[in-house]
Parts: sequence; C-alpha cells; structure tokens
Amino acid sequence: MDYIKYAIPVFFLLIGIEVWVDRAKKSELYRFSDAITNISCGITQQVTGALIKTALILGYIYLYEHHRLIDIADTVWTYVLLFIGIDFCYYWFHRSAHEVSLFWGTHIVHHQSEDYNLTVALRQSALQALVSMSFYFPLALLGFNPVAFVTLSSFQTLYQFWIHTRTIDRLHPAVEYVFNTPSHHRVHHGRNPKYIDKNHGGTLIIWDRLFGTFQREEEEVMYGVTKPLQSWNPLWAQIDYYADLRKEWRELSGWRERVQLLFLKPGWRPIRLGGAAQILEPKSEDRITYDIRTTARQSWYILWQYTVMLAVASWFLFSIDGLGAFSQMCFASWILLRLLSIGGVMESKSWTRWTEPAGWLGIPLLWLLVASTESHLWLGLGVAIGYVGLSWVHYAKIQSKKLESTSH
Repeated sequence: MDYIKYAIPVFFLLIGIEVWVDRAKKSELYRFSDAITNISCGITQQVTGALIKTALILGYIYLYEHHRLIDIADTVWTYVLLFIGIDFCYYWFHRSAHEVSLFWGTHIVHHQSEDYNLTVALRQSALQALVSMSFYFPLALLGFNPVAFVTLSSFQTLYQFWIHTRTIDRLHPAVEYVFNTPSHHRVHHGRNPKYIDKNHGGTLIIWDRLFGTFQREEEEVMYGVTKPLQSWNPLWAQIDYYADLRKEWRELSGWRERVQLLFLKPGWRPIRLGGAAQILEPKSEDRITYDIRTTARQSWYILWQYTVMLAVASWFLFSIDGLGAFSQMCFASWILLRLLSIGGVMESKSWTRWTEPAGWLGIPLLWLLVASTESHLWLGLGVAIGYVGLSWVHYAKIQSKKLESTSH
C-alpha cells in the first residue's frame, strides 16, 4: 500500500505548525507564492504519478515473479534488510540524479525553491519516477516481494518530510552520525559551491560517509539552484531544465558531445565553448533572486481557489481506482489546468483571463461525471454555478484593481 497520500493531512498539519512558529518568531521561513508553488509541484507529481506509478510497479512485479534469483522468507529481519536495501538504492539514484545531466532534469524541481521549509519536501518532479524506479529493480531480482517493497519505500519517503526544516538545529551526535537530519539535508539543498552534490542519503547518512559525499553544515546555507527558475508556474518548473538543455544541444557538434551533454555532470560544456560552467559563491544579499509579491486581494482569491482545487485533488487521489479512464483524464487535466492558472494569477499573467474561467466552469462539468443520483446532480450543479459566479466577481475585482494601478 502507498501510504504517502494518507499522510497528506499530517503534512498540512505540520506545515501549519511551522507557519505558526515562523510567524511567532518572525523568522521569515515562508513566502506565500513560493509555498503555494512548492505544494503545486507536489500535487502535479501526485496526480501524474497516480496515472503512471502502476505501470512502473508492474515492472518490479514482473521481475520478481519471473526472474527473481531466490525466495526470501517473510520475517522481521527481511523487512530490516529490505529497508536498508531501499535506502542504499535510493542513495545511488539520488546521487545519479545530481551527477548525470539527463537525470538531473527529473530531480531539479525539488531544489528550485530559494526557501527551506516543510513545503519544500512536497516540491517533487512529475518525471522523477521514470528514472528512480529502475534503481530499485535489483531488489526484485534478489527476491524481495512487491508488497513489502511498496510499503517500506513509502515509509522511507515519509521519513524525508521532516528533515526539510530550519526550525530544528543539530541533534545528538550519535543521531547525526547515522541518520539523515535537518542539518545534513540543509547542506544538500545549498547552492554554495562546497555544498553542491553532497549528502544524498534518504534515511541514513552513512552512505555519504562511506562513499565520500558527506559534508557537515558550516557556513550559512544559500538555497536553490545555480540558475534560478524565475517562475511560479509548477508545470514549467517540470521542463525548464530540459528547455535549457535543448538550446545547448543545438550548439554542439557531433554525437559524442551530445552524449556527454546528457550523461556528464550538469553544467558540462566542451572546452571550445568555455568548458564547464563556473559555480560562484553566492552573496547573502542575493539569497532571494525571484520574488513577485501578491496583493492582499490576490492572496485571498488564490487561497480560496487553491482550497477548492485541493479538495477536488484529494477526492481524486482517494477515488481514482473507482473512476474510468475518461474520468481520470478529465480530473487530472482540470487539476493541472488549475495549478497552471493559479501560478499565472500569482504572476499577474494576462492569459489567466482565459484559463481562470475555464477552471471555474470545470467544476460543474466534473460534477456531471460523478453525480450518483438526480437529486445530487441538481444540488451539486447549484453549488458549482454559485462558485463560478463568485469566482467571476472576485477575479474581476483583481483585474480592475490591476488596471487602476497600471493607469496610475
């Protein structure tokens, strides 16, 4: 069983607690637009993952059923060994995702935020599973059963949520030596030259100590990536790196250079084009390189629309097995449209005057797909139409306010 979607309410509870602590201490851990974008990337990953994850798990099941080398007894020690095996495989996937350019494009999303808080844990790539799953296939060949694998890999992922925080300092030295902690993982998210490509462990930090990628937290960590995303668009975040890679591909000559571009470290360039990109030491005044603030009216509108979208997305994730393929695609498409459009509202994009109404109208249309009785149909349509009307009024106020500020 995949426990991650069941942990979502706990994630939001802990995020709420961290926001409260942040406000009380005035530590400025959160920016509204950045936190929303982080969560939007996570929803994108969950929605698309719900459609493709089954196919990837089927690959594991096929290898286990037809090509496993031994039969492993189902004991407590088996689960301990499997958990260690999952963490070991995760280390090598994670390290490869940082050191192989083609793979980095499937992981960079997680590192794009220039803040560091619990919402960053939810900021995931929709493409990552296409690469990461193959690193676990050796466990299927060794004979670890798929049910145990899915269960323990979920818990290995859940562990990593709490380490995305600046509110917890270093822990006891014994814990810091064995386990991945907030201090170790802050280093991993740093764009300081000495912190890049360090501390790849998931639950255990011993792999980094063994294989030479460990770095202790020392000077202040500057978060983000060396080329900032410069956008609140969660869908563009998924492909921004590959768009850059495509431009670089066109500048190269011959297949050797192009293979090197894909499989050497990110930032590789041939000597004739200046060699590998130089990583400069970031300055404290450049901690945040992208920040478009929303007005109070925009923020309330976004929060309201986001709450509606979250409710629909949550229902979809818990109900997906009971929906037909057409309904699944309709719900997934609407959720992705809402994430795209809300990101556009945060950036005051003009094209949202088309995408926002399309998103509002999607609510009554989706209700037509799932209404179970005629009474439910008409009641739901009434509520949905009221939602469309209110959304239109509030969005129009935002647009008129924007026009007023532009005219002045």
